[in-house]
Amino acid sequence: MDETPDRSSTETAPHALPVAATLTGAGGTDGTARPDVPAGSTGSTGPDVPAGSTSPADPAISTSPAGAAGTPAPARRRLAAGDLAYVATFAALIAALGLAPPLSPFGVAVPITLQTLGVMLAGALLGPRLGGLAVLTFLALVAAGLPLLSGGRGGVGVFVGPSAGYLVGFVAGAVVIGLLVARSARRRGRAPSTAGVLGACLVGGIGVVYAFGVPGLALVTGTPLAVAATGALVYLPGDIAKAVVAAVVTAAVLRAHPTAPVLRRAPGRP
Repeated sequence: MDETPDRSSTETAPHALPVAATLTGAGGTDGTARPDVPAGSTGSTGPDVPAGSTSPADPAISTSPAGAAGTPAPARRRLAAGDLAYVATFAALIAALGLAPPLSPFGVAVPITLQTLGVMLAGALLGPRLGGLAVLTFLALVAAGLPLLSGGRGGVGVFVGPSAGYLVGFVAGAVVIGLLVARSARRRGRAPSTAGVLGACLVGGIGVVYAFGVPGLALVTGTPLAVAATGALVYLPGDIAKAVVAAVVTAAVLRAHPTAPVLRRAPGRP
């Protein structure tokens, strides 16, 4: 009797080997998990890359802790160098306008200054974000003790004085002006008109600033709100004149400089 074993029962077809290797890459031949191969690995990551790892050059894989956990790290909005220059320039402009001697007609508690003009220009030319940051930067320098307010005032004390409400209104006014000018630019698809900028300056530079300044003045001085509002009328002619100047300057600058920050979201513009 021929005892030679049957070749069909002892040999495995060559084409079946890759399939078997694939099915058993993450486990032994008995179906148990191999200790040296992570679960879920196919076991065929290449000769130079360990099993279960990914190529460090893969741009889609984050190497940060958040990426390692499977969640992409959130993108942080950072100011570009050019935007920082804009913020610093307009903070300096607001400070420079404070060099003009203040006026206090009829003995009003809050002097009339040109710094409101700087606030209007910051919001109208830089937009709500950068314009608001420029005013905040200026106020931070004032709080640090620099005598940048009109009349050489500075320090934390000015934020609890009669002008405190107006200083807070500077920030809100710049933001509102920037929003309105940017909205006008989006509607027109180009730089806003002088009338559009003037409307934004009247709403944000006067209406919003007064909405913070008058109640703050009444609170600090202890006068009735109606009396404080009546007293604020002395500022109105000068503020309207500053709004006109800001509108004319802004409209001219935006026509000559179509890539100004406030126009960045306008259709057809970068």
